[in-house]
Amino acid sequence: MTPSEFQSRIAQAKDLDFGTIFNLSIELFKKSWLQGFLLQLFVIILMVPFFIVIYVPIVMMAISQADSGHFDPNDMSGLFAGLSVFYVLFIIVGIFIIGVVQVALTAAFFRILKNVDEGLEAKTSDLFYFLKGKHLGKILVLMLVTVLIAIPAALFFYLPLIYVMIPMSFFSITFAMNPEWSVGDIVSSSFRIGNKKWLLTFGLLFVSYMAVGILTFVSCGLGSLFLAPFMYHPIYFIYKETVGFDDLCELNQIGEEVVF
Repeated sequence: MTPSEFQSRIAQAKDLDFGTIFNLSIELFKKSWLQGFLLQLFVIILMVPFFIVIYVPIVMMAISQADSGHFDPNDMSGLFAGLSVFYVLFIIVGIFIIGVVQVALTAAFFRILKNVDEGLEAKTSDLFYFLKGKHLGKILVLMLVTVLIAIPAALFFYLPLIYVMIPMSFFSITFAMNPEWSVGDIVSSSFRIGNKKWLLTFGLLFVSYMAVGILTFVSCGLGSLFLAPFMYHPIYFIYKETVGFDDLCELNQIGEEVVF
């Protein structure tokens, strides 16, 4: 699918029904919960060592200052003032790298959702599909664009950020289904589908977030490992029913339309 064809499909897209998309998401989640759990698990495994590296020096510095009698728990400015510029840069770069890997895993998860939705086999190794050199460069640039969009939006009292978060939620799936596109085409196409289906997407994500949050609270936090990936399912179906897919495996094209 070319970017121009993508835009044409968006322009011709029919209205989608909230309840239908939500029900489809639930049904697909029943089949894909294991892959979603593995996605969450891999992200946690990735983040834990990094946070250990971050917090150990801070804890050691706090202990050192406490032993010398200069540590004030009500004033942490002195503690953070002692951190080197290189350490701060390390934290920033580390967070950015984690973000890149998470985008790669999320994009691969969307491909898995497509396979599960079609009744095809989904392998655990498929989660690492985009963790390759030819893809990581483009994901890095996409992550940088995301940051450059999000930071200015957040500075304007967060209202613009709420708006742009919807189109940005389509970055991963647009990249996953069209990895050969340029970053510019991915971003512009994501904004087109996000703007076209903004209210529907916002409503679905809001309801999904509330449902996942309540169930996570009831399960004392453990449920988030299994339930958090549900948030990706409405995005998948909105994309599918708005623009459809060009088969990624050179099989028959999938493009059946759902009548609402």
